Amino acid sequence: MTKQDEYAIIVAGGSGTRMTSRIPKQFIDIGGKPILMHTLTAFARYNPAIKLILVLPKKDQGLWQALIAQHAFGIPHQVVDGGSSRFSSVKNGLEAIANVAHGLVAIHDGVRPFVSPEMIERSFDIAAQYGSAIAAVGLKESIRRVVGDINSHVPRAEYQLIQTPQTFKLDLIKQAFRQEEKTFFTDDASVLEANGGQIRLYEGDYKNIKITTPEDLLWAEALLAQSK
Repeated sequence: MTKQDEYAIIVAGGSGTRMTSRIPKQFIDIGGKPILMHTLTAFARYNPAIKLILVLPKKDQGLWQALIAQHAFGIPHQVVDGGSSRFSSVKNGLEAIANVAHGLVAIHDGVRPFVSPEMIERSFDIAAQYGSAIAAVGLKESIRRVVGDINSHVPRAEYQLIQTPQTFKLDLIKQAFRQEEKTFFTDDASVLEANGGQIRLYEGDYKNIKITTPEDLLWAEALLAQSK
């Protein structure tokens, strides 16, 4: 199979509210550099030639450029303005891949810095074959369904926790993002599915955490220490 062009859209629109931080969470320092730099580095480590698109709110782009200079960060990437929602931000990122009909694109949370090169490679391989590749891990704890005052047991084996990267054939996901935004679009897979696309899950990684709360920072520092 001929290897297709590979793109990665890194979505970094967090505000840091749940982190109780004065700066957006993607810019918080772990291990000596901002979370977002670790994330971009992970994709460059997988494939130095990958085309990286960073979707960032316009108001945060000045700070990002200052951090690039401060850390002498040299990984090439294109910065695209974020939108008012994740849907619109990803759509902006896809529109930056102009005049390209074929290829593969991974869409990834900017605050998931521990994605491994092996996981990224697996996502591209599966998407090339099936059209989509959605990272997922099984639940470790029991869950219950709560509706009003009524709660009931739910078999956890029937459910999966969804991660990123979520990787797609470029033409399929571009077409899906031409539809109107819906309230139930919580990730990119739900956008493709609403457009009639098939969802293919692949095994994610429990270390591939999304850093959104102060407790997550403790896990992040532990993971960094473990990797040294």
